[in-house]
Amino acid sequence: MAGERDLRQLLSGMSPVLNPGRYVYCTLPGRVPTGLRPVVTVAEPEGVTFVVSEEEADSLGLPHTFTAAWITLRVHSALDAVGLTAAVATALADRGISCNVVAGFHHDHLFVPADDADRALAALDSLAGQHA
Repeated sequence: MAGERDLRQLLSGMSPVLNPGRYVYCTLPGRVPTGLRPVVTVAEPEGVTFVVSEEEADSLGLPHTFTAAWITLRVHSALDAVGLTAAVATALADRGISCNVVAGFHHDHLFVPADDADRALAALDSLAGQHA
């Protein structure tokens, strides 16, 4: 199934959902440790960055920064869709909320400061409502 490309459809159909838990960014040289279950992994020249539940990072004694809430936009966005990330980032920035965006094949995922999760969801719902 092809993902949606029409920006109005993407925005009106975002249906953001807050995933349970708190998530943290970690980085290590080399690879992700065996048995770790990250929700995001990025390989960089300096090492591997991964986002994992705070509980899992703490249980393994992994140093971490940026405690985040994980919001999934349930609309199936095309990877070459134009404007969704910009619209979402702008709506959050207008409310002083930082956002790290990760695109999966089917959905976009937002990592916002954990303490701003409810405000971020409200901002996203408002943005969706403006395009319904």
